[in-house]
Amino acid sequence: MEPSLKCLIVDDEKPAHQVIRSHIMNSVGFEYAGSAYNGTEALAMLRETNFDILFLDINMPLINGIELMKILPERPVTIITTAYSDFALESYQQDAVDYLLKPIPLSGFLKAIEKAKLFCEAKKRKQNTELTIPLRHNKEIEEVLHRDILYIESLGNYVKVYRLSLSRPMVVYGTLAHIFAGLKQKGFLQIHRSFVVNTLHIKHFSKQKLILHNDKTIPVGRKYQILLDENLSVKFLS
Repeated sequence: MEPSLKCLIVDDEKPAHQVIRSHIMNSVGFEYAGSAYNGTEALAMLRETNFDILFLDINMPLINGIELMKILPERPVTIITTAYSDFALESYQQDAVDYLLKPIPLSGFLKAIEKAKLFCEAKKRKQNTELTIPLRHNKEIEEVLHRDILYIESLGNYVKVYRLSLSRPMVVYGTLAHIFAGLKQKGFLQIHRSFVVNTLHIKHFSKQKLILHNDKTIPVGRKYQILLDENLSVKFLS
């Protein structure tokens, strides 16, 4: 079963919180996860806790809803809840997914959260894509999590991908250069013409060798030694 989507209500009026909270609690797959009564309080909560959906009022003291959206362009999927119709265009320009006028009817609320759910699912798919790399193995494409990869070894037109979750390496069609191109900005580092490592799993390194957390030792090529110094913390140097 998929976990419920966590909802935060931001509004300076308690009756609005009561109505929206009641709607959330009566909607399957959605969870009331918190309340804020002004923009400043909301900012603190959004920076400390992960929420999926934000129900946001416009007219609030200290920081209004539009200002909060501009301050946090990367925020939960946002549904505007307000008594004013004047701000609809600006709200959509700030990527609000729906605009509900108070008093909020249950029918309108349900349509809005279903729309928000679709946006949440799309956002999750994008995040998952950014955390995986597609690799061709046994004539099929498998999405492999970056963090599951220990290191990659070149075998000419093939590579061996050593993973935490597998006792044997995956043999994947493709050159080391081609596969490394998809991992270069993802915490991976080439340390030898035949090896790429996931820096997440490095325990120690020197100018001649690198040791992973599973105690596997990998040689360091001479021309790659400067890259190690530049990309890894000096506390690892021997």
